[in-house]
Parts: sequence; C-alpha cells; structure tokens
Amino acid sequence: MNFAERLKTLPPVSHLAALELIAPDGQITATIENRPGQAGSLAVYHALAQQHGGQITPAAAAIGLQWYEEHTADAQANPGKHPNIDRLMAWSKADVAYTAKPVVA
Repeated sequence: MNFAERLKTLPPVSHLAALELIAPDGQITATIENRPGQAGSLAVYHALAQQHGGQITPAAAAIGLQWYEEHTADAQANPGKHPNIDRLMAWSKADVAYTAKPVVA
C-alpha cells in the first residue's frame, strides 16, 4: 500500500489544527499543522499516537516509517527533505517516547 492509499485508511484529522510533539522533559519539540504539505504527516502521527496510548514510541515510529512507504527511502537518500520522516527515523532508534498533544481546531 503506498502513502496515498495508507492515508485513506487513517482516522480523519479535520477536527485538528495541529499536533504538538512533546519530549519527556515537557518541551515541545515540533508542531505538525493541519495545512497543505503537512496534513498527511498530521494524519500519520495522530493515528500512531492513538494506537500507542497518546505517544510516539520507538515502535510507533518504526510503524510510521512503514506507512510513509516510498517517501521513507527518499528521506533516507535526502536528509532534511522530509523532516517529519527524519524525526521518525531518529525516534525509531531512540529509547524514549514523545507525547502527541492534539490541538483542536
């Protein structure tokens, strides 16, 4: 299943303005907004968090990389081009979980 097909299977995010990703120390490390160019990533991160108790764990990050399908290989070949995938690559190798805090629209 490619990324576009995967997005159709994920829960809707139209009710969200953004998703804040919070490190274990309580600092917001990133915000994924519900806007063109980020809406797909918002859906991925939101679905991962729903499946993993509100957090992006290393296991959740690894699943997310599978969901991004063809974009993961491009991100590996071009660091910085896909920051939301780059983040999952790093988090999949870490030993901490990040809290995903929904920001309702």
